Amino acid sequence: MAIYKRGKSEGKGKVTYNAGIVKGIVVLAVSDVQGVALKKSNKDNLNLVKLNFNEDVVSIDVTVEVLYGFNVPDVAFNIQQSIKNSLESMSKYKVDSVDVHISGVVFNEEGHI
Repeated sequence: MAIYKRGKSEGKGKVTYNAGIVKGIVVLAVSDVQGVALKKSNKDNLNLVKLNFNEDVVSIDVTVEVLYGFNVPDVAFNIQQSIKNSLESMSKYKVDSVDVHISGVVFNEEGHI
């Protein structure tokens, strides 16, 4: 479980982020990228994300498939940018690294595996 504590000047208490919440943010960020094929089941997509927390910094490994016809390096770069922007704007974590693993190409028009 990941924990983020607010500073003393802002009041008492703490904000706690469950790792599942962070994974959910990552999956949403990836699903916004054009050219990415995700499974219909959100539960399966959460298994494609690995997180490594180090205090307020997180490293992310994500495995996806790319739709046929899209430039793989461009899609990977867009995934990295989308995850970084989404996670840093929706939580107090800073993104250390985003490693994108392309497991294959989907030839299906719908983009679902």
